[in-house]
Amino acid sequence: MSFEEFDRWIVSVDKENANKNCLKVFAGTESIQEISERKSGFGFVSYSEISVQKKSGEKKKSADERKKAGIFFCETITEKNISFKDLLEKFNGKEQAPANFIFPSKEKYLKKIEKLKEHIYRGDIYEINFCIEFVAENAAINPAKIFEKLTALSEAPHAMLARFGSVYVICSSPERFLQKKGSTLFTQPMKGTAKRGNDEEEDKRIKNELGHSLKEQTENVMAVDVARNDLSRIAKKGTVKTNELFGVYTFKQVHQMVSTVSCELKEGISFSEVIEATFPPASMTGAPKIRAIELIDQYEDFDRGMYSGVMGKTDSNGDFDLAVVIRTIIYDSEKKRVSFAVGSAITALSDPEKEWEECMLKARAMIEVLK
Repeated sequence: MSFEEFDRWIVSVDKENANKNCLKVFAGTESIQEISERKSGFGFVSYSEISVQKKSGEKKKSADERKKAGIFFCETITEKNISFKDLLEKFNGKEQAPANFIFPSKEKYLKKIEKLKEHIYRGDIYEINFCIEFVAENAAINPAKIFEKLTALSEAPHAMLARFGSVYVICSSPERFLQKKGSTLFTQPMKGTAKRGNDEEEDKRIKNELGHSLKEQTENVMAVDVARNDLSRIAKKGTVKTNELFGVYTFKQVHQMVSTVSCELKEGISFSEVIEATFPPASMTGAPKIRAIELIDQYEDFDRGMYSGVMGKTDSNGDFDLAVVIRTIIYDSEKKRVSFAVGSAITALSDPEKEWEECMLKARAMIEVLK
């Protein structure tokens, strides 16, 4: 049985064999059963639908209702290793048309940042992750080829290519949302970005400046506080802790500030209860989370959909590893639409011009691979 026969599948870079271009493929059928630790599967949680439920305070939904609302986890039917060459061969001959992007308006962006800062000054929020979208209509791309190029360019630790019907998610995410190992749950909010230097000396200086930046630390610690609060709902009393605060990690394109928070889970906590307590990710919303979600809906010009949702794999032993869907290209082959979004955290210390520059820095890799 070949994975391309399935309507839903995910390909991820095998971290243990990344230098050999080894990919792991999981293919399956949509499961409408209760998401359970007894199942091995893969899938995604859509930002848009679940954030609306959070905002409106809707009651807990049944498994069928959750599936319809944007949680798709498929039971794994087949699992195998392939190479990029194998993957590319499956997409040979696919129709292609250039992706000519419509760029967001810088003037409009700057005005919205000023309005969001007014909300901060009034005390409505302390921080908000504000995003903008780049769109190309009447475009056709080879998802496998773009995935290969994006992976080579960014070398992100959570690189995945997934198909959900006519929609392809080409993900090169550097950010882990949640990882469960036994009874321990980890989350790693990523807030704080700086470009790479032109030489080793400049690169070290920029990295050091990021690690000591009050603005970036402020962004990061607010996301950490929200993450700690989320974990406290499902954690054994007194077990929530910050394992690392303001760590600075270097990726091929950027330096990132990452913190790690963990807890020991209460007995009997299910996968879906973990998602309900922690989703959407703290780094992609703001503080306080619900008010930030409301303002995101008010000020952003697009429906995030799967962007800033999460995607990953669950194991039959109950462990799972989920990444935040950022640095990601969404391609709808039926609608011939290519899009991606980028954003940054807005605080009282934010300079709108610099926030725009950060967005353009994050957009660079996607624009380059789609030329």
